Amino acid sequence: MNDTDRIISKQLRFVIAVSCFCLFAFGCSASGGNTSSSAEASQFTVPVQAGDLESKDIDESSGLAVSQCQENVLWTHNDSGGGPYLYAIDGTGRHLGTWRVEGAKNIDWEDLAMQKTPADECVIFIGDFGNNDGVSRKPVVYRVVEPMIDGNSSRSTKKDPLTTARTEALAFEYPDGYHDAEALLVHPATGDIYVVTKTLSDPATVYKLRPKFGSTSVQTAEKIASVKLPSVPQGSVTGGDISADGKRLVLVDYGAAYEFTLPPLSLNFDEIWNREPIRFEIGKREQGETVAYAGDGEAIVATSEGKHSPLWVVGRIRK
Repeated sequence: MNDTDRIISKQLRFVIAVSCFCLFAFGCSASGGNTSSSAEASQFTVPVQAGDLESKDIDESSGLAVSQCQENVLWTHNDSGGGPYLYAIDGTGRHLGTWRVEGAKNIDWEDLAMQKTPADECVIFIGDFGNNDGVSRKPVVYRVVEPMIDGNSSRSTKKDPLTTARTEALAFEYPDGYHDAEALLVHPATGDIYVVTKTLSDPATVYKLRPKFGSTSVQTAEKIASVKLPSVPQGSVTGGDISADGKRLVLVDYGAAYEFTLPPLSLNFDEIWNREPIRFEIGKREQGETVAYAGDGEAIVATSEGKHSPLWVVGRIRK
């Protein structure tokens, strides 16, 4: 774990501690929800509302990623129709800046992922693969260098945005027809890309892509697993993320969050999809489609669709 990861994790744990003090002393906002079991619930703190999304331009927060290169910086975007914009916020939802993603279109953006490269550069992945209507379209994953926050970036808005570096695109197709997907995950070491479908009638399907960007050819995704969430419906996955150490992943649906853990000593990350997940509460969300690990995976954050939606933080309890 590097210094930036420690700072982010420490800062978000501080938010949890302060918010919990606020909860018990003054009755501030927290949500326990319906826990699946005491054993599962005991591994995570009660969800605490760290703040609200300040920017009025964010009305359908559909993807979320935590920077691994900048202290206390998170990224989100709007759903379809929201334009090709990335919004930076801090751990309380305060607006840090708006960027137009150069060279990208927002047909139906659904999720974000973050990777820190061996050169200590952070890149943001954007999943443009929503397809509620099941139409014939080529899904795309974009990759762009993370913009840097400075003292003036918070002045930028959707009407007057900053501009990112030019994006790279990876067009792909599924080997078995068209799918709706809302979860994008990127392995921190290999850069392998995982797309998890969303379905109301069957388990979710996991597809894997090689991180080959900039090619004019269309890559065929590899079908590697099916995932049954301990919920009804079983496959209504709306977001996901992989921890920075590559040992855990988290998925969400509209009701809760689900964490999968890699078997001890496993050298194949794809074995994680066959593990039984732990269900935990992620906070009251109007329409929850985001989740992301912070720092070293000791905290998990989530947002919701809707203007000025809450930013929820859940901590891991170490025994």
